[in-house]
Amino acid sequence: MVRGARSAVILAMSAVLALSAAGAGVASAQTALPPVIPIFPLPDASLFPNASNQFHIFEPRYRAMIADALKGNKVIGMVTLRPGYEAGYEGRPPIFPIGCAGIILNYEELPDGRFNILLGGLSKFRVDSEDDSRLYRLARITAMPEVLDDSEIEPLQKQRQRLEDLLGALRQRLGIAVPPSGADDEGVVDVLAQYLPMEAPSRQRLLEEPGSLARAGAIIRLLEQLLPAKQASFDRRGRAAARPRRA
Repeated sequence: MVRGARSAVILAMSAVLALSAAGAGVASAQTALPPVIPIFPLPDASLFPNASNQFHIFEPRYRAMIADALKGNKVIGMVTLRPGYEAGYEGRPPIFPIGCAGIILNYEELPDGRFNILLGGLSKFRVDSEDDSRLYRLARITAMPEVLDDSEIEPLQKQRQRLEDLLGALRQRLGIAVPPSGADDEGVVDVLAQYLPMEAPSRQRLLEEPGSLARAGAIIRLLEQLLPAKQASFDRRGRAAARPRRA
C-alpha cells in the first residue's frame, strides 16, 4: 500500500528519469548478465530495470564487493531481504529470489574505504543458488529480461496517461510532480515503482510483475486506493481517460 510522500522524491524524480534514459538504458543495451554476480540485500526492493539509484556503501563486506566489482564487469544484483532478517543480518538471512541487477555508472571512493555509487538498472534475475566463497554474497542467477511486445506499446501509453492523471490528482498528498514528457514509458513506470513511497512487500511485488505493462497496472491500482471515494467513482466512469492526450 502506498504511504505518505517522501520529500526526496520531489527532487529526485526528474533527475532519476534523465539518468535512467541516459545511463541505465545504454548500459542494458551493452551489458549481458554474467551467470554469477555479487548480490546486495536490502530491506526494500531498491532497483528496477529502467531506473537508477544511489547507494552509500559502508559495511566492510560490501566495500569489498564494490572494490571487486570495479575491477571486473561492475555488475551488482540488488535483492530484498525477507521479513525477520534482523536477527541474522550479519550472516546470510533469507532473500526473495527475484532481484534486479545494475551496473555501476559512477562512483566515489572515500578516504576511509566507503563508497558512494550510482547504479543503473539492467535486468531482473532469479537467484538459483549461492556461492559462499567470498566475504560478501555471490549468487548463481538466471536473467529475466523484460521485453516490451509490440502489442503492449499502445496499452502502456494509455497506462502512462492514467498514471499522470493520478499523480496530478494526488500531487498534494504525495508531493510528486508529473514525470517529464520526454521520458520513455517504461522508464516512467519503473522509476515510479522504485520511488513511490510504499511498503516493502508491495514494492517487491511490483518488481516481480512480468513487465512494464503489468507493473503500470499494479501501480495504478495502488494509487487509486488513495483517491477520495467520490473522485475514485468519478474516474471509474471514464472521464479521466477522455481527457485530451499530450501532443
